[in-house]
Amino acid sequence: MKRLLVTSTDLMMIQFLVPHVRHLAENGYEVEIACSNVGGRMDEVREKLGAVVKKIHTVRLHRSPLAIGNLKGFRDMRRVINGAGYDVIWTNEPVMGVVTRLAARKARKHGTKVLYMVHGFHFYKGASPLNWMLYYPIERFASRFCDEIVTINTEDKLLAERKMHAPKVGYIHGIGVSDEKFHPISEEERSSVRAAEGLTDDDFVVICVGELNENKNQKTLIEAAALLKDSVPQLKVLLAGKGDKEHELRERIRRLGLYDTVRLLGYRRDIPTLLPASDVVVSCSYREGLPLNIVEAMLCGKPIVASHNRGHNELVEDGKTGRLLDPEDAAGVAAAMEKIAENRTTRECFGKCAHEKAKPYALGKVRLELNKTITDLL
Repeated sequence: MKRLLVTSTDLMMIQFLVPHVRHLAENGYEVEIACSNVGGRMDEVREKLGAVVKKIHTVRLHRSPLAIGNLKGFRDMRRVINGAGYDVIWTNEPVMGVVTRLAARKARKHGTKVLYMVHGFHFYKGASPLNWMLYYPIERFASRFCDEIVTINTEDKLLAERKMHAPKVGYIHGIGVSDEKFHPISEEERSSVRAAEGLTDDDFVVICVGELNENKNQKTLIEAAALLKDSVPQLKVLLAGKGDKEHELRERIRRLGLYDTVRLLGYRRDIPTLLPASDVVVSCSYREGLPLNIVEAMLCGKPIVASHNRGHNELVEDGKTGRLLDPEDAAGVAAAMEKIAENRTTRECFGKCAHEKAKPYALGKVRLELNKTITDLL
């Protein structure tokens, strides 16, 4: 049986990696995990994976690459790895990824293979000069200490191939979204969900899912709604999420007279129910690696109106699965939503194409891609 170590923050483990760890443990690997406790969720990690993995390690790492406490985390990781005889180490995220690769140098000399998964480089087209100055040299240096870098979008793959030192660069379709949770629903189910939210079958429902922060840029969608409130009187915009921009967004809604049009839903656990009951999904964020909320919407068969960035560009085909626009182009977002609202054929065509486009990102298929990546590395 091959021995595998998976390293990440506790947050990433809970949010994205648990199903993959379970699948690997159930399919021929003896798995251990090592997590940094940046989100206070290590008890949850133990609860979900304690009976599945052989051992759970905690390492003292911080999210900031400049935190002096990361030296303790490096020593922790080196103790976990040295002499353990892992066949493969799969590591995730910038700080954890760098520390794991450096700590595994001795193990690699004895045959351990190291796989580094990039969930979105912090440096990219349009990123701040500070990001390039801080993260790019560190990632470039650390890239020589792994056997493969695997990316989840084309822009990062091309960058890794051109700029990094890893002997191999791969690609998989994200981290996987459950198509058992996210899928199209019947008209009867749609009506029932809408009724529970105080919506009618005739409402044109737009939903935007994500933290209320500067990057997610919900203000552009609110401004677009203001442009449409007279021409599309049945418009209802639902913003699902919490964040530090909530007060500012509420004030914008008040100032534009959109109380009856735009609703702040707060944090919701029923997104798999809300998404398929909507008509279109909108995201105006400035940057994304590979946004799961868009994959989820596409699996539900929804057309997408999204801003140009590497993650959206990877998923949305302009004019085929939806529209791509500048993140601050409120008039363009309004025009795209209006066209989808007025033309049911366009809405259905975009939705069907989106559903087909999203199928490779389903969890079952991504599990197989990841397993093959690890098998090929061995």
